[in-house]
Amino acid sequence: MERSVANSPRYELVRAIGRWSLVALVVNSVIGSGVFGLPSVVAALIGRASIWAVLVAGAGMSVIMGCFAEVASHFQQAGGPYLYARAAFGRFMGIQTAWMLWLGQVAAPAANANLFVIYLGEFFPHAKDPLPRALILTALVGILAFINVRGVRAGTQVSNLFTAAKLVPLFAVIVLGAVILAHQHWQIATSPAAALDGSQWMKAVLLLVFAYGGFETALAPMSEAKNPRRDAPFALFAAVILCTFIYALIQWVVVGVLPNAANSARPLADVARIAIGPVGAALVAIGALISFYGYLSAKILAMPRVLFALAEEGDFPESFAAVHASFQTPYISILAFAGLVWIFSLIGEFKWNVTLSAVARLLYYAVTCAALPALRRKQPEGARFRLPAGTLLATLGIIICLILLTRVDFGQSLIVAATIALAFLNWAMVHRSPGGVSE
Repeated sequence: MERSVANSPRYELVRAIGRWSLVALVVNSVIGSGVFGLPSVVAALIGRASIWAVLVAGAGMSVIMGCFAEVASHFQQAGGPYLYARAAFGRFMGIQTAWMLWLGQVAAPAANANLFVIYLGEFFPHAKDPLPRALILTALVGILAFINVRGVRAGTQVSNLFTAAKLVPLFAVIVLGAVILAHQHWQIATSPAAALDGSQWMKAVLLLVFAYGGFETALAPMSEAKNPRRDAPFALFAAVILCTFIYALIQWVVVGVLPNAANSARPLADVARIAIGPVGAALVAIGALISFYGYLSAKILAMPRVLFALAEEGDFPESFAAVHASFQTPYISILAFAGLVWIFSLIGEFKWNVTLSAVARLLYYAVTCAALPALRRKQPEGARFRLPAGTLLATLGIIICLILLTRVDFGQSLIVAATIALAFLNWAMVHRSPGGVSE
């Protein structure tokens, strides 16, 4: 599905993101802070059955990602969920989705930046003091903004590097844990299962579903992907398989190795400490720092393209669609997104991500699932990839999102309501102007 842009930028973006770089970007966008903390949280809820909960959550997220795969295969432009909602349901829903996307994807990297500072405190105790913290956060965001303004190839290479680097300590923990379990004659496989509570099981699955989120970030820069309609579905399915494999093995190691996994604040570091002592724990802490910063790099690479797409469609000031003459990047949108992440990281706390990112994600996940049957009606032959039983799975995806929404703490719902109101004002200001997608 092609868009006609009324006022095209003078300089064009460069299609430099290949298939495997897109896979790496999806993985980098999903694996962030959760893998270093959630294993002990879900173990506290349902014990060793948490291994199965990881698989159930992966299956549930696969349904939603499958819907994204078909919908994404209609397009080869920047925008991600904003573009999908606009094409399927019109300008109003597109703008609302874009603002929800920004809310969720600004809060999440800002939270990871704060976790970076917290973990850095293990090596530099004064990192959490006000002035060093501000300087560290400024450097974290500023360096990535500079790299991404300089070119999408550089930003993609950084994302690829961090993806590989963050996987190394995770696989190291898996191997070390497997060695310990082998010496224990795989006792986890024969241990009796504890009695399960249905409510606790549901809470565990919900937490794990959120751990699979963030993949939508990688769908934003499709104007710079080499073959987006073909590669986006491949990247989504490859990433969900890899992430499910990693999450399940990590959970298996944590609940098998740690005698009291539920009370471990740093479960992966504790596994490494048991295996090879304090050096192992320090190496995992370094791995956590890499993971947090890699997650931040993926967001700053991809998410500015949503603001670029809004401006390109006439739904935001035209200046945000500007492409740098030399670097061929949407530099104003990159600087705007990086500036917001920097502000949120300075004034916010990690807990913001629980409500802000979770609620926003569920809303635009549901919209994208609903877009699948809508686009099938509007563009019957438009998808490069067609999901088997797509309409049924889209309905199931919407139901999953609605169930998850009933479990979310809406204690910060005022921020969500304000975002919806701002999106409405945005629409009111532009709805009479011509748009790129017919409504």
